Amino acid sequence: MLIKDELYGEYKLEQVLEELINSRPVERLKGVHQGGAGYLVHEKWNVTRYEHSLGVMLLIRKLGGSVEEQIAGLLHDVSHTAFSHVVDGVLENEAEDYHEHIFERVVLESEIPAILKRHHLDYESILFEDSQWTLLEQPAPELCADRLDYTLRDMYRYGYISLNEAHSFLKNLIVVDGQIYISDLQAAEWFVKTYYKEVIDFFMEPLNIYANDSLAKVLKRSLEKEILHLGDLLGKDEEVLVKIRESGDQEVKRLLEKMDHKITAEENKLDYDIHFKGKIRLIDPSVLINSKLIRASSLSDDVKNSGQNAYEKAMEGVYIKIQ
Repeated sequence: MLIKDELYGEYKLEQVLEELINSRPVERLKGVHQGGAGYLVHEKWNVTRYEHSLGVMLLIRKLGGSVEEQIAGLLHDVSHTAFSHVVDGVLENEAEDYHEHIFERVVLESEIPAILKRHHLDYESILFEDSQWTLLEQPAPELCADRLDYTLRDMYRYGYISLNEAHSFLKNLIVVDGQIYISDLQAAEWFVKTYYKEVIDFFMEPLNIYANDSLAKVLKRSLEKEILHLGDLLGKDEEVLVKIRESGDQEVKRLLEKMDHKITAEENKLDYDIHFKGKIRLIDPSVLINSKLIRASSLSDDVKNSGQNAYEKAMEGVYIKIQ
């Protein structure tokens, strides 16, 4: 299988990766938007979990990761429900990790174990012992393939950065003892700036917050009225919307119709309809300087100040007025 990605280039994949990409759990992710409900109010906010999952796999491959770690990267989001993290708002789950709690069940109920067994691979050690995959995941504020891909992919697709900028940055990534670092301070400063565009200018963008908050209310009421069951959220975004619309329930229909493209949302601390405080997301990657790994904030006031500003913004939250 030949696969080409705008960020990472072209690769010929092994048979096991091709079969997993074509499996039902991964195919479903084509219909799950990474930004949740944002695409319903802004059609260009349309990156999917499928694109991100393939991107994480390819970034791991580009950095020299094993086929097993590429598999873990490809499958790390298969348990994301429709509209991604909107379910965390429905369930009032501040950790935003509902998909992690159901990951093992989703895998075991799928054809994924059988595919891996056919290729003489141990699905349990690959998928349920994720601490070994140090390229795929790292605790913040360090870099990892997951964090890198969603930032670069979103910011390029939504026009915040150019493809040339992304490619130039990727040339400065290095792997030391199985972990991703940066070889140039300017590249680290650029990524920190770009990451905070993602978590502040996009994740905390008023219209985006409005969309996710509104849809969370629709889904919660639909679950309460048994129009939906939690298992229905393991379908695609549009499948869930069709089920709600075809229910004939006027209350949820009205709630859904409020999500209109003509809606405007802006920050207003004095007169607001929504106060949103999400998960705190900070980045402070280590840079390799003279064979030593040093946190970027120790080398750059820009990185230090950006982190402090992002922390304060996250702690305060966003006050949004809907018009």
